[in-house]
Amino acid sequence: MFPIGLPSPNPPPPTQEARPAASDVNNDSSITSSKKRKINSSEREDIDSISSSPKTTNYSSSSCTSTSQHIQKKLRFEDSVDFIGLDVKMAEESSASCSSNKMKTVFLAGGVGHHANGLTKTAGSTTFSNSKPGAAKKLVIKNFKEKPKLPENYTHETWQKLKEAVEAIQNSISIKYNLEELYQAVENLCSHKISAKLYKQLQVVCEDHIKAQIDQFREYPFLCKIDKCWQDHCRQMIMIRSIFLFLDRTYVLQNSMLPSVWDMGLELFRFYIISDMKVQSKTIDGILLLIEKERSGETVDRSLLRSLLSMLSDLQIYQDSFEQRFLEETNRLYAAEGQRLMQERERDLTPHFLPLPHSFFRKPLIATVEKQLLGEHLTATLQKGLNHLLDENRIQDLCLLYQLFSRVRGGVLVLLQHWIEYIKVFLKTSIKDKTMVQELLDFKDKVDHIIHVCFMKNEKFVNAMKEAFETFINKRTNKPAELIAKHVDWKLRAGNKEATDEELEKMLDKIMIIFRFIYGKDVFEAFYKKDLAKRLLVGKSASVDAEKSMLSKLKHECGAAFTSKLEGMFKDMELSKDIMVQFKQCQNLPGNIELTVNILTMGYWPTYVPMEVHLLPEMVRLQEIFKTFYLGKHSGRKLQWQSTLGHCVLKAEFKEGKKELQVSLFQTLVLLMFNEGEEFTLEEIKLATGIEDGELRRTLQSLACGKARVIHKVPKSKDVEDGDKFSCNDDFKHKLFRIKINQIQMKETVEEQASTTERVYQDRQYQIDAAIVRIMKMRKTLSHNLLVSEVYNQLKFPVKPADLKKRIESLIDRDYMERDKENPNQYNYVA
Repeated sequence: MFPIGLPSPNPPPPTQEARPAASDVNNDSSITSSKKRKINSSEREDIDSISSSPKTTNYSSSSCTSTSQHIQKKLRFEDSVDFIGLDVKMAEESSASCSSNKMKTVFLAGGVGHHANGLTKTAGSTTFSNSKPGAAKKLVIKNFKEKPKLPENYTHETWQKLKEAVEAIQNSISIKYNLEELYQAVENLCSHKISAKLYKQLQVVCEDHIKAQIDQFREYPFLCKIDKCWQDHCRQMIMIRSIFLFLDRTYVLQNSMLPSVWDMGLELFRFYIISDMKVQSKTIDGILLLIEKERSGETVDRSLLRSLLSMLSDLQIYQDSFEQRFLEETNRLYAAEGQRLMQERERDLTPHFLPLPHSFFRKPLIATVEKQLLGEHLTATLQKGLNHLLDENRIQDLCLLYQLFSRVRGGVLVLLQHWIEYIKVFLKTSIKDKTMVQELLDFKDKVDHIIHVCFMKNEKFVNAMKEAFETFINKRTNKPAELIAKHVDWKLRAGNKEATDEELEKMLDKIMIIFRFIYGKDVFEAFYKKDLAKRLLVGKSASVDAEKSMLSKLKHECGAAFTSKLEGMFKDMELSKDIMVQFKQCQNLPGNIELTVNILTMGYWPTYVPMEVHLLPEMVRLQEIFKTFYLGKHSGRKLQWQSTLGHCVLKAEFKEGKKELQVSLFQTLVLLMFNEGEEFTLEEIKLATGIEDGELRRTLQSLACGKARVIHKVPKSKDVEDGDKFSCNDDFKHKLFRIKINQIQMKETVEEQASTTERVYQDRQYQIDAAIVRIMKMRKTLSHNLLVSEVYNQLKFPVKPADLKKRIESLIDRDYMERDKENPNQYNYVA
């Protein structure tokens, strides 16, 4: 490879000096000779500026005064020199202002210059025109009168040299000419517009040489012959192009329709060698045979295979003549291989790739292999192994599975369908009511991790998982919401020491994710409010901060209306503390009983059925004192005592020592009876305390059959029956000083559960009625289908069409609306 514009190997002749032809009038000073600048027509340089160092010439002249003065003048070249001609302005500067002499200087330039390649050129003349002092002067340089010409027979002799060099390269013999000299010869021919002829002559020489190569391909081994011919051709064209590089970068670039020297060689090789049907057929058959041997495990020359594939790619016949047959063979091979591997249940399905010349050609090959090994067996692969991978949580294998299925068209959709089916089956068969919420949380964490790590956070898998969870949770109308509320209650109780505050906060966040799937959030609200009331009133809340954090999460999720009553419960507890501080400051309580009262607003708290029990006289007296105090501050209000929510701390003496028992009000009334007697029957206790039969049996069971048995029951059994007798257990022992026995208050009875569910159902009926009346009042007249549709849009809980129809009939009976007399499916609002 040679760069453009190499210097001539022959040094240029020395420049000649221009001699002055005239001198000044007074001959006081001589003008030094200046070097002549030669400008020939072969140069293409732009000279930006020429500046000469100032020369000082002393002139004698008459002055205005008697004293002679030396006037110093400077010549300055200011303008730029162009190829065609240059103008030089000469400015005079004088230090004296009296007078100045005129100067006329003429430069003559002549002579003949010799080019390095033996070319001659004539020299032009340069003159300074006369000018007045102080005026600009021009230097004019004219073009050559005749353009430089090549010597006779120069073109023919030069081409013979170049032809000999090309043939020497093609025959792999040494070149007897200097490569730099050959390059310069090409440049000279191109400079004198012989480029087109030179290009055609070079093309003919290359074409003749390639034509002569076709006969050698009738011998064997064929592939080695064609590969050697291709390698030799590439090497030869690189050398030839380096000599004719100037032609390639000037003439060829200016003619867009002409191929470069390298591309010309490729076209000739493709046309005369590889386009020959016999040669092409043998070449492709031989390559396919090599590939088949290599795939079957035989040792082949991979470098030969790589070189031949590169040849097909460079000659641009890979896709047209080879790729289709290659893909057909690959498709047939891996179709059989896929069937065999599926029968053997092999997991290593890695295809064997060939040394293709370019990654572009790998794509159709890889697509063919993936289609046969994976695309045809997607469902069978997932049926055999997906559930096993998911059950064992094999993250790495699931990542590989997703990556493989992503590369096959439709593979991700098939995987998505099996993913949905797996979640539905797992939720249906593995989730039990008793531990439903915790199992849902654990399973949700597992599938979230799989989606995040293995399935690249694919939104389709996320949405499918959410839909499956939502369907499962709402399959039963109220039970999941109730279980979630109870799980939250269990986590927020004071006895739950399994988690720190940070872990509890994370747990509540996870529960809120499950909570979002619930349709009937009013069921959750009812059970959550009932459990929250017990935690606040009995003092079983683990943390006020955790309670308020859960409340803020519910408010953010469902709005302020959803949590308004719950927030009112917390306000009541805070106001009750302030009231008790004022009560204790103003009143002197008799006896040694400390009284604490919580004032509850009935609209905020769950509805409790009042129960009249027989309290001790001291307790009744304290209640009356507080009632008088409270009504004195808040006139017009009514107090109703809820004995079911009361609790006490009793001081008891046993043989082991003193203990403090934290018990409910009902348990307190039962235990205080044993201060008056040794043994009592069930009927006697019921008569003395006034406690309802079912509640009394639960109370006695907690005292006599629980872990802390402070009373004896005869006969011993787990249940309390009629005729059982109870006595105080003087031998009671416990490692703690204060013992909590009022856990019974936190347990939900079947009656409470049924009551809560019934209350939710009634509240829903009221909301349905209100929605229907609100819609009819605004629309006045509406068809049945439109009314049902708008009611569904306004309600926040699911409702069956049959229940909705019952509410419409109820409103018609109560004259809120009526059926249209002409159209039974249309309703009219009754004002």
